[in-house]
Amino acid sequence: MAHKIPTGRRRPIHPAAYSKDRAPVENDSDSAVLATLGYKQEFKRAFTPLEVFGIAFGVICPVPSIVGVLGDALPNGGPVALVWGWAVCAIFVMFISLTLAELGSAAPTSGGLYYWTYTYASPRWRGLLSWIVAYCNTIGYIAGLSAVDWACAAQILAAASIGTNMSYTPTIQQTFAVFVALLASHIFVASMASRVIARLQRLFIGLNVMLCLVMVVALPIVTPHELQNTASYALGGFTNFSGWPNGWTFILSFLAPLWTIAGFDAPVHISEEASNAAVAVPWAIVLSSAVGGILGWGINVAIAFCMGTDVASIVDNPIGQPVATILFNSFGQRGTLAFISFSILAQYLMGADTLIVCSRLTFAFARDGGFPFSSMLYRMHPRTGTPVNCVVACVALGLIFGLLALAGPGASSAIFSLSMAGLYVSYIIPVASRFMGGREWAPGPFSLGRWGLPVGIIAVAWMSFTVVVFAFPSTPAPSSSSMNYTIVVLGAWIVLCLLYYYLPVYGGVYWFKGPRANIQLDHDTKQDAEVASEGDEKVSLTGSSQSMPQMT
Repeated sequence: MAHKIPTGRRRPIHPAAYSKDRAPVENDSDSAVLATLGYKQEFKRAFTPLEVFGIAFGVICPVPSIVGVLGDALPNGGPVALVWGWAVCAIFVMFISLTLAELGSAAPTSGGLYYWTYTYASPRWRGLLSWIVAYCNTIGYIAGLSAVDWACAAQILAAASIGTNMSYTPTIQQTFAVFVALLASHIFVASMASRVIARLQRLFIGLNVMLCLVMVVALPIVTPHELQNTASYALGGFTNFSGWPNGWTFILSFLAPLWTIAGFDAPVHISEEASNAAVAVPWAIVLSSAVGGILGWGINVAIAFCMGTDVASIVDNPIGQPVATILFNSFGQRGTLAFISFSILAQYLMGADTLIVCSRLTFAFARDGGFPFSSMLYRMHPRTGTPVNCVVACVALGLIFGLLALAGPGASSAIFSLSMAGLYVSYIIPVASRFMGGREWAPGPFSLGRWGLPVGIIAVAWMSFTVVVFAFPSTPAPSSSSMNYTIVVLGAWIVLCLLYYYLPVYGGVYWFKGPRANIQLDHDTKQDAEVASEGDEKVSLTGSSQSMPQMT
């Protein structure tokens, strides 16, 4: 039986416990802070603050993400959706990232959102809510992995089509085959040692910035004059191919920017591999959202000015991807193939980062016994020091979600929506719990102060609204192939997790008591934890007047 920590309030993490220039060292103040949360240090702390930002920026990955979802924006508003729809979403996303950053600074653990939910929710509901958050967060990342690799497969086959002068037209079965190969190959990348994964983030940052600069700077230079749009059209042109009223059509275009500027909680799930986690993690969340939003907006403006006015031919094109068509019209065949090659590499690495984050989340909840077969998932590979079993499990579930895409274009779009809906549900609950659960708040080094409440209210209201939007079909009268299956799949997932929770005798309601301590609280651990806390009120791991999750 794991050691039990009596209910008591964890002290705020003192900023002085962290040094911005400190190299990753085992058993340092980061490990002591983790001990106050009830967990022993199991990962190597190999990520510097730059590399923590890198994994968040790698999951956002502006250019490949826009390539994958531009087809959702152009029919639902055209240039107005690209420019102003993106701007609206980027602003509201910052409210979400700020409130998650504050929570991530207060409790930097790989479990993240479900841990925070259990900490701050009402004692009556915290077990169930924490359970729902963990399962929704997991399905969000697994669906995200499927969506990223599906879009990457589509890019690869679009490049093949361009290389054959459009004589080759890929089938959905061929796309699925490439998708499966990409998923399988990611197992190797995501299973590497933390040190190798951390260093790769620097490559990811450079590659993403290069692609953004090409889109923002080079695209306007090489675009033929006849395809260059006036400012009035690029900033005010509106197209509606959906059949919905114009206002709702514009709102439906939000899927594109919200899919792109997503997964910014990624740094939270590698916080146990990060140096100076309570500072590096929140700043990575905020900066990745801000940089991704600004660069993405610049890319969309460049596209709006350089795509011409025949939106219908861009959407319905022989290549199969609107962005590839726009690039082909501007760069020509060779230039487009060169650009897409780098974009494919970036998207492949984006899939790898998504799988890395998902595996760490899975490992954390398995550590707390929340998944079926948790004892098998909660294992570290002896050579790499990474949760390889969790990596394989995430890929297997990602493959199952990928099968949805075989049902038609509506089903493949639902994978994107499902990812966003799952993630946003898992964001809403801990943020709302913090303010409504009645528990005392202990901020970390990154704190919004008195602005925390209004920022949280705006974030929750915006996410609640967009979760509804994600469930709508692309047309008012959808067919079976164009239907949005997000609500069906997400609803079925939540029902299954609730059935598992309330299953008679064996359900989680009987044994899941939230985060479980896995650390022996010896004298040295207590002493280290006290050093990492405020000097005037030392942390006591055997009892305190303040509250923290009950660990069993």
